[in-house]
Amino acid sequence: MEMFHPEGAGFHRMQRLPPYIFGIVNQLKMEARRRGEDIIDLGMGNPDLPTPKHIVNKLIEAVKNPRNHRYSASKGIYKLRCAAAGWYQRRYDVDLDPETESVVTIGAKEGLGHLVLATLGPGDVVLVPDPTYPIHAYSVVIAGGDLRSVPLMGGEDFFQRLLTATKQTWPHPKMVIVSFPHNPTTMVVDLNFFEDLVAFAKEHHLMIVHDLAYGDIVFDGYKAPSLLQVKGAKDVGVEFTSLSKSYNMPGWRVGFAVGNAEMLAALARLKSYFDYGVFQPIQIAGIIALNEDQNCVQQTVEEYRKRRDVLIHGLKRVGWEIEKPKGTMFVWAEIPKPLKKMGSIDFSKLLLKEGKVAVSPGIGFGEHGEGFVRFALVENEARIKQAVKGIQKVLKKGV
Repeated sequence: MEMFHPEGAGFHRMQRLPPYIFGIVNQLKMEARRRGEDIIDLGMGNPDLPTPKHIVNKLIEAVKNPRNHRYSASKGIYKLRCAAAGWYQRRYDVDLDPETESVVTIGAKEGLGHLVLATLGPGDVVLVPDPTYPIHAYSVVIAGGDLRSVPLMGGEDFFQRLLTATKQTWPHPKMVIVSFPHNPTTMVVDLNFFEDLVAFAKEHHLMIVHDLAYGDIVFDGYKAPSLLQVKGAKDVGVEFTSLSKSYNMPGWRVGFAVGNAEMLAALARLKSYFDYGVFQPIQIAGIIALNEDQNCVQQTVEEYRKRRDVLIHGLKRVGWEIEKPKGTMFVWAEIPKPLKKMGSIDFSKLLLKEGKVAVSPGIGFGEHGEGFVRFALVENEARIKQAVKGIQKVLKKGV
C-alpha cells in the first residue's frame, strides 16, 4: 500500500486545495512545444521585458560585497522600508512610519498569504471577489478560514454585493480582500470606492487587505488610487505593492505590505519564523528602483498599452469585440457567443491546438470567470499579430 498520494493529496491541508486549473493548459502547451510547434504564450502574467539596467547594475555591485551574503532581516532592511514610505509619500501623499507601518515581503503573493495566515483563525469568514487571482482566495483556505465569494461582474455594483454579503453572512466576516486594478477582470475603481470601503469596514469591524500590484500599469489618463489615501484607512487596512510589474522584476521576488501597524506586526512576527527576508543585494537594488529615475516605469506602461491596442484592434477586425482595459497587463475577454457553450477550458484547449495561442481559462479564477479567457500581454507586438491570425482561424472554423 502506498503511503503518500500524488501532489500530497493525502494531507489534510492539501485536500482543501483544488488542482491548479492553469496546469491543464500549461501541460498541453509544453507537449506542443516538445513536438516543435511554435506556441504564442499569452497565458501566465510573467513579464517578458528586461529589468532596467540601473537596477541590475546595483544588484551586481551589491552581490560583490561579502557583507550582503549574510542573513538579512525578515521584515526587510530599514533603508528599503524607508524607500517604500518615500514612494508612498511622493506618489499618494501618504505618511508611513517605516519602522511600524512597512514590511518588505518576498513578492506580494508571499506577503498576502502570510498576512492572512497571521491574522485569521480557523473558521473566520473572509469576503473575496469572484473571479480573482487565486492566492486571494486560497490564502484564506490555507489559513483554515471560511471563504465567501462575492461576484465581481462587469456593469454590476460590486460594493452593493459586498454590503449584501456582509449582512447575510454568519458568523460575521473578519476580513475583505480586494485588488484594483483587478486581475483577471481588469476592473478599476476611483477613490470614492475606497472611501466607502473604509467606512464600511469601520462600521462592520472588518480588516481590509488591498493588493495594488498593478497600481502603475494604467492607461488612457486613468490613475489608480491607493487605499491608504483614505483618511483612517490605516486603522483597518493593509495594502500590498510589488516591484514585479512596475520595474520588470518578477523573478526577484520583492514587494511591500504597508498600513495598519497591528496587522503588520503579526505579519513580521510570523515571517520571523518562516524566513530571513529577501537576499540583501536584491533589497539594495529595490531601493534604487524606488528612489531613482522612474522613466523606466512609463516605458513599460507604454509597451503594454501598445500591445493592448494591437490585440484589441486585431481581434475586433476578426470579429471578437473586447472593451479596452484601463489597467493591468491583461485583457479579459468574453468568449465569442458561438463558442461560449464550450466553456473556458475547452475553448482554451481549442485556441492552443488550432490557433497555437495559449491563454488562461476564466474558470481558473473562480466560477464567475467561466465564459471568459484572460490574455497576458507578455509577447511583443509582432507575436501578438501572429496570435490574432491563429485566433482568426479558430473563429472561422468554430462559427
